[in-house]
Amino acid sequence: MSDSPGGNGNGVALDASSGPQIQVLAQYVKDLSFENPAAPMSLQGQKPALEVGVDVQARGLGVDQYEVIIRVRADAKAATQTVFVCELAFAGVFMLKGIQQENVQPLLLIECPRLLFPFARRVVADVTRDGGFPPLLLDPIDFAALYRMQVARQQGTQPQAMQA
Repeated sequence: MSDSPGGNGNGVALDASSGPQIQVLAQYVKDLSFENPAAPMSLQGQKPALEVGVDVQARGLGVDQYEVIIRVRADAKAATQTVFVCELAFAGVFMLKGIQQENVQPLLLIECPRLLFPFARRVVADVTRDGGFPPLLLDPIDFAALYRMQVARQQGTQPQAMQA
């Protein structure tokens, strides 16, 4: 049985215009920094305390196109000494078609970062490994919980409009 282009493997052609669509147009490292200020002493096998922060931002680029950025900052300290600092801004450009306006922000701040996260995680792991440390493997992130916390913060203070 042969499939038509765009088929679903069952001989049925899929109509791309029939429903909501999220398309990843590009993904890239927007900014990356790794500091190892105490080297070579910091490479002597001590296990530093690690603090990791994650933020997600989105902005409109044009009709139905948005840039979503995951910012990760990892600080490793031993006593009062900074062992390493890793900062990453990993971004993607997404096209959203057929999405109702009230669903755009949750998609941009939950689903889009979920799609980008494995790639950002790999960059952080590679950079920390290349810096002389065991790879920092970030735990999975619940972007829905981050979104709910952001909405709660905004309701407690002045609402901040997302750049779209």
